[in-house]
Amino acid sequence: MRAHCLQHVPFEGLGCIEPLLVAARYQIMYTRLFETAELPEPGTVDFLVVMGGPMSVNDEAEFPWLALEKRFIRRVIEAGTPVLGICLGAQLIANALGARVSRNREKEIGWFPVEATPADGAALFHFPPSAEVFHWHGETFDLPPGAVRLARSAGCENQAFQFGRSALALQFHLETTPAAARAMIEHCGAELQPARYVQSAAEILATTPEKYRAINALMAAALAFLSAPRL
Repeated sequence: MRAHCLQHVPFEGLGCIEPLLVAARYQIMYTRLFETAELPEPGTVDFLVVMGGPMSVNDEAEFPWLALEKRFIRRVIEAGTPVLGICLGAQLIANALGARVSRNREKEIGWFPVEATPADGAALFHFPPSAEVFHWHGETFDLPPGAVRLARSAGCENQAFQFGRSALALQFHLETTPAAARAMIEHCGAELQPARYVQSAAEILATTPEKYRAINALMAAALAFLSAPRL
C-alpha cells in the first residue's frame, strides 16, 4: 500500500504519523511542494496525508501550486481514498470542497482543549468529549457542503470535520512530537505574541511527555479509522 504525503515546508513533517504508517505496512512517498509541484496520479495513492504550513490556501498568487494541489486533493477524495488533512491541510480539504477559508477571530497557538460536537453513527470518527491538543493556526474553514463537524473549541468553532467516510480534516496537530514543536517555534516563533489563546515558547516547551503521548494516541486512532476496510 502506498501513502503519499503533501509537505509544504521542510519543518512540518509527519511527526508520529510516519512510524504509524510504517507499522501499518504503508510505503511512504512525498511531494515536497517547496521543491516541486509534480503530483502523482490520484489512482496510485492508497492514503493521502496533507500537512500544515505557514501559508494560506488563499495565497495562490504567491504559491501557484496551491491551485494544482487543491484539484489533486478533490480528485483523491472523489475516488474514495482515505485523506487526512492537518491544519493547512484541513483548510486545503475544505477549500478544495468549495468552502471558504478566512482569518479566525483568534489565533490559537499552544495547548488548548477541543470538545467533541454531537455526531452519531459508526461511519463517523468520534473524538473524546474533551481533549487538550496542540494548535498553531490563525485561519479557519467553513464547513463544506455535506461535511459533518466533529470538534470545536472556545477560540475556533470549526476544529475538525469529516467528509464522507474517508476524508478527515483536523485544524489542530495530533502528530506533534517534542522535536516537531521545537521546530515550529524555531521557524514561526515570531507569531508568539501575547493573546488569549497564544502560549509563550517557554510554556510550549515545558509540555509534559504525557500530553504528547495522548495526542499521538488519538492520531493513531484517527489513522486506524481511516484505514479500516469500507463496508
